[in-house]
Amino acid sequence: MTTKLIVRALFALLITGAGVFSAEVSMAQSMDIGNRIYELRTYTTLPGRLPALNKRFADHTIRLFARHGIKSETYWIPTDDARKDNTLIYVLSHDSQEAADKNWKEFQADPEWIKAREASEADGKILAKPPERVFMKMTDYSPGK
Repeated sequence: MTTKLIVRALFALLITGAGVFSAEVSMAQSMDIGNRIYELRTYTTLPGRLPALNKRFADHTIRLFARHGIKSETYWIPTDDARKDNTLIYVLSHDSQEAADKNWKEFQADPEWIKAREASEADGKILAKPPERVFMKMTDYSPGK
């Protein structure tokens, strides 16, 4: 066999193997999605404090969540007049309920988080009340599953 044919055969094996690996990773990710625990959180801020909350999330919180195994899924600001200036709604996910409990405990004790939270509240509290939390699991018929 010539060197050229050997290189082509090795390349074909590499491509085939990569396709199988990619399919296995994709299947594992799909299975993981179905078992994850999702957390819906709603924050209501004091008047005029939503920009400070958004800045804290953009500059610190999302990165620190990731450090502690908390996956950021999506973030929203409502559009209705009653909540557009004082509400942040978002969804996180965790490997399990036990992981969520562990992730939050570690996140809340993180010195960098404590420093960022204190700095963002140097000119006043941000939240009008404690965050609302709902833990959820995906249904079997969910399009995301």
